[in-house]
Amino acid sequence: MFNGIIKNTGKISKIYKRNNNCVMEILSQMKFTKNEIGTSISCSGACLTLEKFNKNLVKFYVSKETLHKTTFKLSKKGDIINLEKSLKYGERISGHLVQGHVDTTCSISKIYFVGKSWLINFKLSNKFRKYLVQKGSITINGVSLTIVKILKNGFQIAIIPQTLKLTNLIHLKVKDEVNVEFDILGKYMKSLVK
Repeated sequence: MFNGIIKNTGKISKIYKRNNNCVMEILSQMKFTKNEIGTSISCSGACLTLEKFNKNLVKFYVSKETLHKTTFKLSKKGDIINLEKSLKYGERISGHLVQGHVDTTCSISKIYFVGKSWLINFKLSNKFRKYLVQKGSITINGVSLTIVKILKNGFQIAIIPQTLKLTNLIHLKVKDEVNVEFDILGKYMKSLVK
């Protein structure tokens, strides 16, 4: 479980895609210990298991399902990845509860610059609209954000300068694909109401 407050990024150093599986190596300043091998790390919103690390180089295996559901199918050497270690009980939760289970991807349709902040419109498949709640939480590339407005074909979020500074969201452009995880509470409620 994560909280979507990103303080670290990394750069893909190597990515090997073979037979619908993938191994990804990321260069990062994030520090790890031997005890953390096998733990969950949010990589741009996808919960991946830390396989190995050597100084600033960390290695993850990406399964066929994760490749299919996320933007990792499009990833290449040099891409910037948001990184977050899993929560520890007793720590502050500043964002919202994030599982790292990416529900879908969507594309950016428009970016507005409002002072130093950004408003971004995302185009989303109609079948996922049921999970959108105005002023509700959503995770984009692992970052906990708030839905500002529900649009006819998607939604809009606002990103403040501090979040832009610390995450890969600052590199986004129109037509880019992002990983999306809808709020777990909304998904449970939708399931119960069925």
